[in-house]
Formats: sequence, C-alpha cells, structure tokens
Amino acid sequence: MVKDLTVKLLGLTLRNPVIAASGTFGFGTGFDFDVNALGGIALKGTTAQPREGNPCPRVADCTAGMLNAVGLENPGIDALVREKVPALREVYSGVVLANIGGFSAEEYAYCCERADACEGIDIIELNISCPNVHAGGAVLGSDADATAEVVRAARKATQRKPLVVKLSPNVTDIAAIGKVCEREGADGLTVANTFLGMRIDLKTGKPVLANTFGGFSGPAVFPLALRAVWQVSHACGIPVIGCGGISSGRDVLEMQLAGAAAVQVGAANLRDPQACIKIIQELCEML
Repeated sequence: MVKDLTVKLLGLTLRNPVIAASGTFGFGTGFDFDVNALGGIALKGTTAQPREGNPCPRVADCTAGMLNAVGLENPGIDALVREKVPALREVYSGVVLANIGGFSAEEYAYCCERADACEGIDIIELNISCPNVHAGGAVLGSDADATAEVVRAARKATQRKPLVVKLSPNVTDIAAIGKVCEREGADGLTVANTFLGMRIDLKTGKPVLANTFGGFSGPAVFPLALRAVWQVSHACGIPVIGCGGISSGRDVLEMQLAGAAAVQVGAANLRDPQACIKIIQELCEML
C-alpha cells in the first residue's frame, strides 16, 4: 500500500517531511538518483558576492558526527538565480528553499530581494549564524538586537515568499531568539544550525581545523536539536522545521512529536548522498 507522507508547510504541500539541508546537498543537481523523492531541497548557503570559503583543512571527522568550517563557499546570488535554480528546476519539481547568508542587514536584504523575485524558489531561509561585520565579528544570531535588525530587513525585502529563519543553537535561550524572529515577521523557523566545536591534533598540539572552530553535526547532536525544537515550537506560534542529527525514520517521527512541521537532513547526506531517500523509505515502513 502506498503511504501518504505529504505535509503542509507555510501554505505549500511537501511530498514528505524530509528536506535536504543547506550545505549538504549542493544545488540539487548531478545525483544518480531521482531527487523528486525528496520533500524539499535547501540550496547551498548564498551571499551577495562569490566566496571561496575558509582555508583547508575545514572538515574533521568526530565520533558520531563531523566538524565543518567551510565558510559559506558559494558562487554568489547572481549565479544562484540565473544558473543554479533554473538548472535544478529542470530535474526537480518539489519545494526549493534558498538559504541566504550575509554579514550585514543590508546584504541579507539585497540577497532576499533577488531570491524573492526568482520564480524557482519557494521559501527563503535566513542563515543568521554568520559573523556581523559591524559588531567585531560576533555571530548575528547570538544577539537579539542584531537578529531583529536582520529579520526586519529581510522581511521588508521579501514580499512574495515565506521567510524562514535558521536559528543558531549556540545561544543561552534559543526560544527567546525564536520569539524575536516571530515578532519581526518571520513565517517559520529552522531549528537548528550546527553546534560550535573543535578538535586538536595530538601530533602538532594545534587545532585540526584551520579556522580553529567549526560546526558540529551528526547523530550525536540529535537529542540537543530535539530539545531545541521542543522549546521553540512550544514558545512560538509559527511553524518549525527540525534539523540536527537526523539519520532515521524514527528521528523524523520524534522531531514531529516535538513540534516540527517538517525536518532537514544534513550531515547524513555527506556520508551517503541517498540518506534522505533511505530515511523516507524507513518512514514508510514504520507507518
């Protein structure tokens, strides 16, 4: 029997609740399987100008997870709307999320305006885990005032598409930051981005990553992400997309029971490009 896994998210219908997370699925093209099986695809994080990202090494293996400090390597917003999205739409008819990064409210607004006008994009997702160039490099999403400024600017620039804010878990009270985003006009929240971590090379005594710190993701963070989803979904009145350590159908169901309307799968894709497909199949079997 065919299982109906469709879910509603921000006025859109997803074939199933599984979305490939930004930064783990490229721009959705070049895979040797049908990506239409996915409920949604969040595109690689994009900034106003092309970026080469951080120096190598920028990825490190960890027990039950991984660290990355890629540094928003991307071709820029012009290439996204002119080349990447049209190429994806040739092979994919599901929901597409444009993940927007930036280093100032003005940059976020500019990128959101461009993405808002792009027909192939369904949802705009703000990555507020970027350094604020106007505040000495402090992460935008860790400060309530900076978060409010960015979401306010993005909301003004986004008139046609739903606006989702991807929260950083590296804060004292993630639900409080979620409330700030809701107050400033966000339509939804992705909970959460990676957890800050590091590794040290015992031979050199120096950090493994050239950037010293990186984002920790993978199965080890699932209980932490689940807790954050529960807190934010119970504190805010807008939809939540659960993200963090999801690697099985059971994880998806737990996220939904915690309050998530849909989920994003990240690190699992980097170990197995078909991870989302397998999770969807497992979800069908469990139901």
